[in-house]
Order: sequence, then structure tokens, then C-alpha cells
Amino acid sequence: MTRNLKLLINFVEKFLGTVKFGNDQIAPILGYGDLVQGKVTIKRVYYGEGMNHNLFSVSQFCDADLEVAFQKSTCYIRDLKGNDLLTGSRGTYLCSITIQDTSSPNPICLMAKATSSQAWLWHRRLSHLNFDTINLLSKNDIVIGLPKVKFVKDHLCSSCELKKAKRKSFQTKITPSSKRRLQLLHMDLCGPMRVESINGKKYVLVIVDDFSRYTWTHFLRSKDETPEVLIDFLRLVQRGLHAHVRTIRTDKGTEFLNKTLYAYFAAEGINHQTSVARTSEQNGVVERRNRTLVEAARTMLSAAKVPLFFWAEAIATACFTQNRSLDGENLDKMKEKGNACIFVGYSTQSRAYRVFNKRTRVIIESIHVNFNEFPQMASDHVSSDPVPQCPKTALNHVSLSPDTQCQENVPHTTETVTTSNELDLLFSLMFDELLNGSSKVVSKSSDVTATDALHQYPSQAPTVTSTENINKAKMNSEYAQVENDEFINIFCTPIQDQGETSSRHVDSSNMHTFYQRYPSEHRWTKDHPLEQVIGNPFQSLRTRRQLESDGEMCMFALTVSRTEPENIKEAMTDSAWIDSMQEELHQFDRLDVCELVDRSLCTNVINMKWLWKNKRDEENTVIRNKSRLVAKGYVQKEGVDFEESFAPVARLEAVRLFIVYAAHISFTVYQMDVKTTFLYGPLKEEVYVNQPDGFVDPYHPDKVYHLKKALYGLKQAPRAWYDELSNFLVSKGFSKGSIDPTLFITKHKEDILLVQIYVDDIIFGFTNSKLSKRFEKLMHSKFEMSMMGELKFFLGIQINQSPRGIFINQAKYAQEILKKHGMTSCDNIGTPMATKHLDADLSGTPVDQTKYRSMVGALMYLTASRPDIVHATCYCTRYQAKPTEKHLTAVKRIFWYLKDTINVGLWYPKDTGFELTAFLDSDHAGCLDSCKSTSGGIQFIGGDKLVSWSSKKQDCTSMSSAEAEYVSLSACCAQVLWLRTQLTDYGFHFDKIPMYCDSKAAIAISCNPVQHSCTKHIDVRYHFIKEKVEKGIVEIFFVGTEYQLANMFTKALSEDRFKYLVRQLGMRCLTPEELEVLANESA
Repeated sequence: MTRNLKLLINFVEKFLGTVKFGNDQIAPILGYGDLVQGKVTIKRVYYGEGMNHNLFSVSQFCDADLEVAFQKSTCYIRDLKGNDLLTGSRGTYLCSITIQDTSSPNPICLMAKATSSQAWLWHRRLSHLNFDTINLLSKNDIVIGLPKVKFVKDHLCSSCELKKAKRKSFQTKITPSSKRRLQLLHMDLCGPMRVESINGKKYVLVIVDDFSRYTWTHFLRSKDETPEVLIDFLRLVQRGLHAHVRTIRTDKGTEFLNKTLYAYFAAEGINHQTSVARTSEQNGVVERRNRTLVEAARTMLSAAKVPLFFWAEAIATACFTQNRSLDGENLDKMKEKGNACIFVGYSTQSRAYRVFNKRTRVIIESIHVNFNEFPQMASDHVSSDPVPQCPKTALNHVSLSPDTQCQENVPHTTETVTTSNELDLLFSLMFDELLNGSSKVVSKSSDVTATDALHQYPSQAPTVTSTENINKAKMNSEYAQVENDEFINIFCTPIQDQGETSSRHVDSSNMHTFYQRYPSEHRWTKDHPLEQVIGNPFQSLRTRRQLESDGEMCMFALTVSRTEPENIKEAMTDSAWIDSMQEELHQFDRLDVCELVDRSLCTNVINMKWLWKNKRDEENTVIRNKSRLVAKGYVQKEGVDFEESFAPVARLEAVRLFIVYAAHISFTVYQMDVKTTFLYGPLKEEVYVNQPDGFVDPYHPDKVYHLKKALYGLKQAPRAWYDELSNFLVSKGFSKGSIDPTLFITKHKEDILLVQIYVDDIIFGFTNSKLSKRFEKLMHSKFEMSMMGELKFFLGIQINQSPRGIFINQAKYAQEILKKHGMTSCDNIGTPMATKHLDADLSGTPVDQTKYRSMVGALMYLTASRPDIVHATCYCTRYQAKPTEKHLTAVKRIFWYLKDTINVGLWYPKDTGFELTAFLDSDHAGCLDSCKSTSGGIQFIGGDKLVSWSSKKQDCTSMSSAEAEYVSLSACCAQVLWLRTQLTDYGFHFDKIPMYCDSKAAIAISCNPVQHSCTKHIDVRYHFIKEKVEKGIVEIFFVGTEYQLANMFTKALSEDRFKYLVRQLGMRCLTPEELEVLANESA
């Protein structure tokens, strides 16, 4: 509606009524016409007198299938496709639209809409023309007979969809979808090429990391080589980068979709994504890299005018250079490009300087450094060498020069001639599969030439002495080794034979698996001039393997620290510990453990602390620097910061029962370990921690971390981990033990798979090898695991598995405690305890309680595999409150006994019975201080495999030996019932379990339901033995004292009697040499 009659054409004068405004004024509507403004035509615009403004009707816009949107200060009129046709601005009370500003070619169609049949009729008449064009024809009156109505496409035309189908377009991705290295790898096999390469290759496998866009190329003779090459590559890059490949994206070629890769991906937990057929855009990253590499190679071949069979070398060179063609950072025009830093040292892992950034207060590594060496500092050092002048003191951010040091004194040659041998060496460093099929390691003399060719070092005219030549060659050789060593430069392709082991690919976490000492191998050789001898001329000739191992060890020694820092300041001065802490923080990021939040949202914020520990191998060599970030959980409050903190762990008798069952069934027990265990457990409570020392976010220093998952040191961390692991195993078909929550069982027909857990240590055994492989894949699919092979060491116990049986002992631990307490040179003795009983010795000389308790505690842990010292050790524990010299002598006697029996342990033979039996005994009033008795009990499997034992002072005072034996019967029966229930999970059901007692009176009390006057005072809890006898669960037999095997658990014995019982318990003394012979025997 308008007040300006001059704006209207085709005006029809007609009274159409009146319109009432907000101020109660009334204006007549005197006619209507068309309003034309540029290419926009508005039909049937009303003319009204007395109006102050032109008005648009929102309802008519909506009737014309247009959208009207109002915002805070703007309004829009859009079509159905979302195109803005008119835009207005909001005033005080109204939104005003300026018609002159619109430039839309589309009309504001306030006209009648065509019916569906009429629209589709004209669509077919105009040869299935699209509706936008039909509306344009209608608007401009180009087609005679085409009505001026709006044609709407209310459904799809099947003929158009079938015959005009086209491929969907893909939008360009601005940033990579991955957040870290190796999260997503794009792969494609390009070929076959029309011409074979010089080494007979016809395919090129291109691999691109989505995050860094780093590219690897591998050349193949046929598609069949793809699985082997790809698996070797994934193992190398994961080990070298200390990261796990999460996803791989390929096309649906058979070189990627095969059983070999499918099994490997499933075992490693790698997600394999495939693009849709004939839709290369879904894997466009590698497809575009294919084009880039091929175009660069084609250009180089054309410019060099060389035969086409050099295409592989050209692609390899293009990949090498493109990987090192970095993009500059986006810096503002007026911002500083550098930071003032302090030079603190050299990097041991990269060709870079270590500098302290004054702005961020962080030590970083960079090659883009300019030095400002003060003249007064340089004058203090007398040197005949020219001093380079580098006046700047800044760390450059955007400099892409490979070397920013001053090179005024370096002469340049006008032309560099590269021989074919040098080219071979150059390409073999990065692509060993191109030029030599065997890929042999080049000699030392050739290595110097390769380095010169690589860096284009000029040859100088003046001659130098032979010693100088040797030093220069040595220096260049070392430089080349560092430049191309895959341990330092992880993206360097290793040089290795196909038959060579993977020990050449060094991983600090697996150092003990490849570093071995080699015996000296002396060889006679001819004499050489002394000036040509490198190193000690009096040292014997060494083998290549010795030199190779020493080189690896020396290279590895540069990356680990042998000292453990005391605080964060010391740790931040050592690059090895910095890398170790960064690796720990990388696990936090990988597992999404925490997130930064504002401090105002937090209630109780817990501090964190760094712990540092050197991991050593059997030869006490430092193999790894381990940093652990823990929370100071001792400040947590129960009910506020945590609810439940208890987490079950395996009992030692449960572990021994597991091993006994393995010996009986004759299957091998394996071990695995979960890395960063507690970081997997989700938290139910809201827990906040401060940022770790040394790694505070410089942009958000006041924020704190909100923990999503558990952290070492938190009270609820063990429980959270156990729940996570338990729920995962149960969801995969495992069942918990009925009495042991750390035992998980799954059965398949007649096969059984057993899993025993102790926090993050997991042992498992199986009757079918397929079940083991499935279990390994299952665990790898959820957690990051370390497969440790056959079970050899668990909870401080050494386990030696052999075809004849399993032997467990704690010889190494016994040797350690003997050395710790200075007992390695003591005299030997035949028994651990003197026959004379100990007492409180109230008048004795007191000794250091801490030392006494340390010695007793060490012995208590040794009883896990040494039942022969149980009674003596438990007796000594009674006097920890006020120990005297008499008690200390008794403890030392146990150490004296250990020195001569250090290799003694329990032997579990194979192919014997599996019935459950028990022996029990008691002394009467054996304690001189309290007149209480001592109960002793042992439980066997098969009669010769001891799995459980105990020696404990009774809680009550027995009035007779029969009463003491009766109480001991009840205690032993309780342990028997526990073992019986545990064995039910293994598939065994025992009743009438024999228990051997040497007291006929105690047997009569247990089997006779009549109450005796001499037993009516005994605590009710000890009478449950009668119930078990009546139900037939246990059966009690008499045994003579001379055959009572539990006799040594209640009293001190003579040496002959003691050694007899030790033998009957199944204990043997097997040296490491004897164990090695047993292990090498055939089954």
C-alpha cells in the first residue's frame, strides 16, 4: 500500500474500503496498480490517501510462499531457497525497506500461484526446463501463451532425476578433521605404470597423515606386496612416533580389502574406512597428493631429459622435498615475529638448539635462532678459528631456511657434479626399496660421500694431513648417521635387510628387548699405520654386530637420563625428562582425561605432583625414563570427593591355584600389562585438579582441570579402573568367579579361558590357542596393552614354565633382601627357627623397631613361595612392638637359613591328580606369653601341589590339646571351603574332601553331634565344622604325628624332621642352570 500514485502503473481506480491506523485515523483505499522498481514488479499495490508511509503486507508475503524474518535491528524477505530478496532496517517502531537498494533478479511474486498440474504441464511442454527458468520466462513475457503465474516445483520429476543425474559436489575442508598425528592415515595405491622403474617397480603406495600432511611413498612390483609393506610401515611408524594409528582410509581395492590386513587391523584396534566406489573425493587428501607427486615427477623427468624408468626416483625425490616444504605461520603485520631467548644447550634428538623463551618461560627447541655473542665474551676465549658474527638475538617464527647460522666463511663452488653412486646413496637413505633389492647398509667410506652429495659440501683445494682427513670423514659420517637415523629422525625410512630383525628400530620403552651384551671376539688382522687407526689401537678387532649394537646403545644413551630429578626444576633442565613428561601428558590428551575449566566453577581443587623413576633391565641398565603425574589424593574427603575406593585384587593363593591348574592341564600361562591403567576409569564424582608444574597453559594460567577419568593418586582410581575392566569383560561374555571377583572365565564347548587380574597386571591361560588370540585382540580393541609373552615374573614371584611342570620361587627377591640387610656373608644354618620358644624378653636390650619391622616385613613377602619360613616369620611378628636383641637374633636366623636355600621354591609337576586334600595341626599353649595355641594348616591339589598354607595364633585360650586341635579344624575347614568354591569356577566339584588331623579326640568332637561338657564353652563359630561333616562336604581322617605335614607350621623342629617335611611339601632347590635345562626339554 502506497500514498504515491506516481509509483503505480496500470492503475485501476476503484473504492476498495478504508484502512484504520494506530492513531485512530481512517484513510480510504481508492484503487490499485503495479509497482515497478528495477527488475522487481509488485502486483496489486493499493493506493490510499493520507498515509504517512508506504506499507508492505506481511500476510501477502507469506501467501506468496516468501519468508519474512525479523531480528533485533534488521528484517529480511527471503524466497524458499533462502535467498534474501529485500532487506530492511528497524527504526523506532517500524522496519523500513528501501526498494532502490535491491538488485535481485528474482521478482517478488505477489501473483497467483499456478496449480500443480498446470506447472508440470508447462515443465513438459518446455522440454523439462527447470522451474527457475520457467518463472523467468513468465516474468519477462518471452513465451507466448505462458501465463503470468508462479510455477512451483512441489515434487521431483522422475524423468529429470534419471536422465539429468550428476555427481554431488564436495566442499573444501579448511582444517584437518584429526587432532593429532596418526589419528587418520589416507592411503592409495597408484598404478600400474606403463614403464617399470629401474628396479622393476610398477606401483607406488602413497600414505598421507591427515593431521600433519606428512607423506610416505613405497614402491611395489605388484599389488600382492601391499599387505606386507603396509604392516611393516604401521609397526615402524607407531613405534617411532610413540602414537597409535586410529583410522585408515582407503578405497575398496583388493590390495586393502583382504584377510591379512583385516586380521591385522582387528588385532591392533585400527578402524578401516573405505570410500564409496567411483567417489575418490571421499579420500581426496591422498588423491590430491598423488597428482602433486606425479606432476612434480613428470616435470623433473622432462627437465632432466632422462628415461621414463626413473619415474620412481623422481616421485621419491618429490616426496622428500614436499615433506620439507613447510607453510609459514599466519602472523599479523605489526606483531613481533621473534622472541628474546637464552641459549641453554643442544637438542639430543634433533638438529636444533635448546633455548629458554623469556616470554612464555618454557624451554623449546628450534633451528631458527640468531645469536648475539658479546665481544667481551668472545675475547675471553682464545681461538685460532674465525668467529662468526651473528648480531641478532631473536628466535624467528617464520624463517624457513634450513640453516640460519652465518656462513660468510664457507666457500662456494660454481657447479656441483653428482655421480650415479652418490645419487644411489642419496635415494637409498630415504627410499631403500628403490635402487637395491637387498638394501644393504652402505660402507663407512661411502657414507661420507653421500653426505657431501646431500648437503653439497664443496671440495677445497689445499691438501691436509691424513689425520685431518680421518677426523673430517668421521665428523661427516656421524652427521650423516644422525641425519638419517630413524631413532632421531623418525620420518627417515630405515635401511634394513628383509631378513633382519626389528631390533634395529629402537624404541626406548622396549630397550631391553634388543640391547644385548656380546662376548668379545678376538681376531688376528694385519698391521695398519697408527695414523689410520680410529680409536684405541690396542683394542682387538670387533665384529660388525658388536659395533652396531654399541652404536645403538650409544644413540639410546643420548636420549635417556641416568639420574632421577628431585624436583620440577631439575627435571626441566634435562631434555630426556621433559620428553618423558610430555609423553605422560600425551596419554592424558589421547584418553581425554581432563578439560580446562574456570576456577570459579570448582569447589575443592587438588594439587598434582610429578614422580620420576628410571626403569632398569636385568643388567641394571637404564632403559626408560618414566614420569608419572599423580594427584595428591590424601586431601580428598570421603562422601564429598569420592564414595567408594575399595578395589579387589587377586589373593596369592588364587594366583597359585591358577598356576597349579595350568600345570595340570599343561597349558602355557601368558601375561599382559595395561598402559596408563587408571586413566581409563571414568569418574562419577566431580574432581578438579590444578595444572601440573612446568606445564601451565600460558594463555589460561588461572584455569584448572576437570577430570573426566581417574588419575593416579585419587582415592577412587583403583575402583574406577576395576569397574571399567570388569564391565568390559562381562560385556564380552566373561563371567566373574563366584567367590573371587578378580577371576574371569569364558568357556567354549570343552575349552576354557581363564583370566586373573591384579590391578593392571593380567595373566591368562587357555586350552585352545585360538581363544588366546581372540582375547589379545579383544583387549587391544579397548585398551593399550603390552604383551609380555609367557608368564615369568608376577607380583615378585618368579615363574618358570617347562614341559615337566612349573616352578615358582623368589630367588631374586631373597638375594635383594640379603644384600639390603647385610646378610650376604653370614654363616649357613639348617632350620629357620631354634627349638627353644621365644618370649617377650621384657628384660632384654631393645633394638631399632624400624630395622626389625623392615626385616620382618621383607620376610613376610617372601612367604608367598616359601612355606618353610612361614611359622618362624609369623612368630617373630608377634614382637614388633618392643623387639629386643633376642628377637633380632631370631629374625637373623631366618636370613641365615635363606642364604643356603636361596633357590628353593615350589614345584608343580604335570600329569598328576587334581583332588583337594588338607592337613592341619596345633600346638597346645605354645605361646609362653599368652598361653595361646598356634593353628597350622596346608591344602594340596593332587596330593603333591601345595597351594595354600597358614600359621596363626588362635584368638581363644584352649583348655586342652583336643580343644586346640578342634579350633584348628574349623580354621582349616574355612580355607578348604574357599578353595572348593574357587575350584567350582574351574569346573571341579568336590565333596567328602579329606582333612587329616592327628588328634582322635578332636575328630570325635567334630563327628559326634552330642554336646560334651568339655566343649560347651567353645565359641559357636568354631562348631560349623560339624555341619560340614554332617553334609558330607568334608571328611576327617586320623594321621599319625610322624606323617602330619602341617607339623612344621605350629612349632620349631629338628633339622632332620624339618628337611623331611620340606621335601614332602613339594619344595625343591633348582638353580637357574637346572631351570634352563628343564625349559629346553621337549614336551
